[in-house]
Amino acid sequence: MREVAFIKQNKEKWLNFEKAIFHNQFKDPDDLASQYIHLINDLSFAQTYYPKSKIINYLNQLAAKAFQKIYRTKRQDTNRILSFWKTEAPLIVFQYRRYIAYAFIIFFCFVTIGVISAANDTTFVRLILGEDYVNRTLENIQKGDPVAIYKTGSNWGGFLAITFNNLFVGIKSFIYGIFGGLGTGFVLMQNGIMLGAFQYMFQQEGVFWESVRGIWIHGAMEIFAIVIEGAAGLLLGASILFPKTFTRIESFKIGVKDGVKILISTFPFTIAAGFLEGFVTRYSNAMPHFLSVGIILITLSIISYYFLIYPTIVFKKITKNYAAL
Repeated sequence: MREVAFIKQNKEKWLNFEKAIFHNQFKDPDDLASQYIHLINDLSFAQTYYPKSKIINYLNQLAAKAFQKIYRTKRQDTNRILSFWKTEAPLIVFQYRRYIAYAFIIFFCFVTIGVISAANDTTFVRLILGEDYVNRTLENIQKGDPVAIYKTGSNWGGFLAITFNNLFVGIKSFIYGIFGGLGTGFVLMQNGIMLGAFQYMFQQEGVFWESVRGIWIHGAMEIFAIVIEGAAGLLLGASILFPKTFTRIESFKIGVKDGVKILISTFPFTIAAGFLEGFVTRYSNAMPHFLSVGIILITLSIISYYFLIYPTIVFKKITKNYAAL
């Protein structure tokens, strides 16, 4: 069957299913599961015979939204909060995984710009990071403790201040997505350029490794979470600019709801990053190298697994379960 004929044959069925999903028109979970199986069959057919078709992406997203609905209509004995992070949030992350890819691409493009700009303009680092911060850091480098600035203040005071600031940045990044994603892009630009200039400064002073094994103890989760929050903002912007088959208001509501869930899913990692910065980073110089590097690798692995690998595992598991009905 030609792709055009395949789409024409099933288009009305897909659109009706899509409207039913987003308007809660399924009263019987078994009916929803049955139609979901038909959708998965169509997706498998498209992947087999039209591997480069854009219809695969559409059916993938529709299937992801459908099994979210199926999951919610099932009776759950597990704790609602636990089930959110265990299943619901990963399913939403999987559905909108391309926005996570966009956010990482945007962020690292600006990190690169920050590095290149700092390398070609001696005043750039001070412009981005501020005179006071740069001067204090240079003094600390001369004293043999490049990350001493992270050791000031009390443990609890630092933890709370840093955590609330990072939560604010994440929420702001999401809300700014209402400007068609441009506001979120601006937040990613600010943080990306700052990170690039920041790391170049330490490289230029010959203490890059010392900065990495100190700052990235908390930075692995902190930066990763900022990018995921940026993805939620881009999703919000896209829901306004590209409503697809929905009215703009309906699309916006969906974007807000799903974007907020992605945003909330980052909060435990943001809080963990604040804890590490307040209680662990300050002791990085006293740690053996294997311990500081181990903490960095473990924290980076945990958040990478949760947002990049685990959602696919959940998707495949639920798809397999309902395909067997």
